[in-house]
Amino acid sequence: MHWETRPVDTIAGARKVAERTVIKVTLLSPEAMATAVDRYFAGAAQARSWQVETAVDWAGADAGRLTDGQRSAVEFVTVIEDHLPGYFALYTEHFPVDDSVDADEYQHNRVLYHFTVRWAAEEDTHARALARYQAASGLRDERSVRQALVEPGQARFELPFGHPVQFFAYALVQEKATQIYYQQLRAVSGDPVLGELLTRLSRDEARHFTFMADVVSSYLRHHGDQVLDPIREVIAGFRMPLADTLRGYWRWALKIADTARYDHTDAYEHLIKVLNRAVDTPSDRLGELVTFVDSCRSIS
Repeated sequence: MHWETRPVDTIAGARKVAERTVIKVTLLSPEAMATAVDRYFAGAAQARSWQVETAVDWAGADAGRLTDGQRSAVEFVTVIEDHLPGYFALYTEHFPVDDSVDADEYQHNRVLYHFTVRWAAEEDTHARALARYQAASGLRDERSVRQALVEPGQARFELPFGHPVQFFAYALVQEKATQIYYQQLRAVSGDPVLGELLTRLSRDEARHFTFMADVVSSYLRHHGDQVLDPIREVIAGFRMPLADTLRGYWRWALKIADTARYDHTDAYEHLIKVLNRAVDTPSDRLGELVTFVDSCRSIS
């Protein structure tokens, strides 16, 4: 079974981007993807469910207990989480569930869709909860929150990948980095209500990371060294969502790093563990990839 990367301009209509070379690469089998999806739902069934409306004591939320850096951090992560429509669109675009793919690819994509719609719903819950916190705590009023999310929300988010494993390797790092940041922001939060909310968000992100790690591991077990260069490409060019489109992103990221460490390379340690555990007999090329990922980690 093969996955075909269609030219970008045929996918996006009039977007003025260079046409990619059409390449053929191997997908996981529908059975392998179904195993990963089933494991995710089995774990999710044991997780603590929560609803934005009743999960925390919104009446007790108080942004006055936060430092300027903590307030800025809440605004920042709200913007990142709220970009879910653009992020989710990547998966419906690159893993379509229509007649543009053959029967085997459709089966794979349909099974994956079971996960992605659940994932999207949970991430959208995060966006709603963070926006609700801003309004309830007095950080901004509801109208100002919505207005602040328009420009970044309309920005086009691209991942220029040519191999399906890259979407899962990217999300693996992104989910773990977000989880780590929520934990670290919770540790310094001056508002217990925000701390409780961040606990819930970090638990969800941990489960999302587990799914992505499961899929990447499956690729390594089934396709071995074929997927190493695509994974390396993800790490070599990694950017968090909106890093290249959100105005003032890097200045904002550096500002909130003074409040709680915000560095996506903190997630690389966990990627290395996934790589090392994925196969019983690692090849020399896998060892080279592990060394490369380790070299990309920031020095604390």
